[in-house]
Amino acid sequence: TVWLGHPEKRDQRYPRNVINNQKYNFFTFLPGVLFNQFKYFFNLYFLLLACSQFVPEMRLGALYTYWVPLVTVEEIRCYLRDKEVNSQVYSRLTARGTVKVKSCSIQVGDLIIVEKNQRVPADMIFLRTSEKNGSCFLRTDQLDGETDWKLRLPVACTQRLPTAADLLQIRSYVYAEEPNIDIHNFVGTFTRIGLFDLEVNCLTKILFGALVVVSLVMVALQHFAGRWYLQIIRFLLLFSNIIPISLRVNLDMGKIVTIPEQLGRISYLLTDKTGTLTQNEMVFKRLHLGTVAYGLDSMDEVQSHIFSIYTQQPQDPPAQKGPALTTKVRRTMSSRVHEAVKAIALCHNVTPVYESNGVTDQAEAEKQYEDSCRVYQASSPDEVALVQWTESVGLTLVGRDQSSMQLRTPGDQILNFTILQIFPFTYESKRMGIIVRDESTGEITFYMKGADVVMAGIVQYNDWLEEECGNMAREGLRVLVVAKKSLAEEQYQDFEARYVQAKLSVHDRSLKVATVIESLEMEMELLCLTGVEDQLQADVRPTLETLRNAGIKVWMLTGDKLETATCTAKNAHLVTRNQDIHIFRLVTNRGEAHLELNAFRRKHDCALVISGDSLEVCLKYYEYEFMELACQCPAVVCCRCAPTQKAQIVRLLQERTGKLTCAVGDGGNDVSMIQESDCGVGVEGKEGKQASLAADFSITQFKHLGRLLMVHGRNSYKRSAALSQFVIHRSLCISTMQAVFSSVFYFASVPLYQGFLIIGYSTIYTMFPVFSLVLDKDVKSEVAMLYPELYKDLLKGRPLSYKTFLIWVLISIYQGSTIMYGALLLFESEFVHIVAISFTSLILTELLMVALTIQTCLACYIASLVFLHEFIDVYFIATLSFLWKVSVITLVSCLPLYVLKYLRRRFSPPSYSKLTS
Repeated sequence: TVWLGHPEKRDQRYPRNVINNQKYNFFTFLPGVLFNQFKYFFNLYFLLLACSQFVPEMRLGALYTYWVPLVTVEEIRCYLRDKEVNSQVYSRLTARGTVKVKSCSIQVGDLIIVEKNQRVPADMIFLRTSEKNGSCFLRTDQLDGETDWKLRLPVACTQRLPTAADLLQIRSYVYAEEPNIDIHNFVGTFTRIGLFDLEVNCLTKILFGALVVVSLVMVALQHFAGRWYLQIIRFLLLFSNIIPISLRVNLDMGKIVTIPEQLGRISYLLTDKTGTLTQNEMVFKRLHLGTVAYGLDSMDEVQSHIFSIYTQQPQDPPAQKGPALTTKVRRTMSSRVHEAVKAIALCHNVTPVYESNGVTDQAEAEKQYEDSCRVYQASSPDEVALVQWTESVGLTLVGRDQSSMQLRTPGDQILNFTILQIFPFTYESKRMGIIVRDESTGEITFYMKGADVVMAGIVQYNDWLEEECGNMAREGLRVLVVAKKSLAEEQYQDFEARYVQAKLSVHDRSLKVATVIESLEMEMELLCLTGVEDQLQADVRPTLETLRNAGIKVWMLTGDKLETATCTAKNAHLVTRNQDIHIFRLVTNRGEAHLELNAFRRKHDCALVISGDSLEVCLKYYEYEFMELACQCPAVVCCRCAPTQKAQIVRLLQERTGKLTCAVGDGGNDVSMIQESDCGVGVEGKEGKQASLAADFSITQFKHLGRLLMVHGRNSYKRSAALSQFVIHRSLCISTMQAVFSSVFYFASVPLYQGFLIIGYSTIYTMFPVFSLVLDKDVKSEVAMLYPELYKDLLKGRPLSYKTFLIWVLISIYQGSTIMYGALLLFESEFVHIVAISFTSLILTELLMVALTIQTCLACYIASLVFLHEFIDVYFIATLSFLWKVSVITLVSCLPLYVLKYLRRRFSPPSYSKLTS
């Protein structure tokens, strides 16, 4: 039960209406860290390690040396974007009038006024619009034009207020008409975890195993004397640097200046078509009447036919070759063209809106139907393209409200039509219809348009519909079938009574309404086919070629019909010219699916095109076999694909291949696919921000995806891998030195470095190499874009593989042992001298491993010596003995590795080395 406009009566608390892409806030930081951070193994380990320092027998040093590294850095960019959206102001209706509230303050049950051009702040139910219009229009292009979201209150709303989907509005849609009153309805959440974090977590478990082994060996060499179990714990704490907690901190800090590394590991890219690969700007290209078709070069003939109907002196068409048409044939053709154009001009959800142009104000423009002030608004660019075309040939939509529509003829005559019923487009029905009454003649006509797959069974028998629909679709046109049916007054009255009764039903309301409408959808007269074209975005072809050369397989998932999707795939070069295309036949049962899969198995290196219905059957009976074959294809096109199927395909690719997926979309029907993928990219354009808000990354055009992956994704992955290697090396070096130190001094569990030294080593003294690594790049951006094969090489090499990890472990052990044994062999009389020599050599070694920012880090180290007199003899550092000993130790620990590195680059250079020369 929802109390409208009475917050004091609510007996249930609801979450706030806030868009929140942050991981934590001030209040949830502690519990959030405890769950989200310490669910990782090494984070949980260090939490237990830090807690153990409260036990006196286990304490090895100051508490801050264990608790300070647990502090993490939170990302603030999400907060700033969320704040912008959550701060938008709306009007809320109360008993005392209207008050201004921010989007984040809207609660369930609030009555909200959404003004013209305002974004819908939440999932809401449409209650009322202005007295004049009686309806509201929302921009919902993100549904690929497949849903008519021109919302209207039913005639019987005073008796019972329906709460079906026809009154539901989704967050981020934009109103385009008058103010509307809505009720806040729903809230929800979503999160995601990265694969790189899981791999680092796995390596940490290996390091933990090494930590346990080393600790047991140390205690075993003491013959388990005395309270050996406490000694084990102390050694676990003493060698805890083997597991680098700073790795998690450094990775989080690195992401402040770069992007998540998933983009550098993408193997499958799943993309929508309309608005993602294409511009979502429809252009009317073809009108087909069965016996004759009109293209862009012959639209003047259509205009001539319309003029001949509405003017006394018809204009002659352009000169034609061959014998002239007889008067009877011309009149018949003009009538057919007129009926088709009138049907297109009436069967839609377009609303003409008049705005002031600086000369004529809005009221005057609306009254005079001023052409220069008129703007068409609709739920789909297809609809606008159709109405704009009818205007270009002489029949102009000049007015519309909840119950009427006005058309203007070439002779400036206004035709008035009463809207009796309208049946919105839905994804399930794939069609829309409208019943209108011509005020001048009283004739009642039922117009309908929709996809050929459903209209073929509704229109009267003909022998050209299927063939011509296929021909137009192969040209890349989006095809609609237009039909009509004349109704007698008694026939309509009978339908209206049954329709109203069905809408008032409590049970199975949608089914009963659909049944009543279907009673009219029989033996309709086929008028024409329309074809509109959605042109490709700029640089789609080179971008897809770049992705293909980078080893990324692209799958296109669209709601369009098979022929249109296939044509777009060819035009976009998703399917190359030398590749064959296997069109998966429509299958309805297990046997047909088995035969078609066997036929497909015999094909090699061919792209696959499959419909959503066939896909559903294959996944039901032969999920493993189908996915195995599909993953071998260079490209896959899924047409007539539902949003849930898009998400299902992403999930199956992840499960069957174990590789990372990236989903790209621009609309609300792509959100499930974007959220299911490992890395979601939203294209923010004409279709609102619903996809971009649900995605990890937001771009304005598809072509930007190439740079996002080839440059930023590749660099981010290499930087994160290099950063992980450096931090692991840094931790293993100091742990090896601790192990050597304990071994020399009779396996005593005494720390080599205490207090600020151990904290400074992991933070201040080696933090600049961390930032240099996250800003480093091996090739220029232009080179990375020109040679996408570098991305493929990165996927094959895997910078954070177990082989690479083992190499870095061996390097760390060598350098740590060299530094510690060198400091002990060059023995000084004071322990602080050993600490000074070994610690300085360690820092120099780490800096030389990165070979960057040495001067800055050394300056920080020298400046901090003033505060380190408790641990290091400052006067000893200034002696010549200190300098030559540190130089020798550092040279011995680093020179062999530099020689090996040179030889490797000389005889086995990396793939990018030639490009950087």
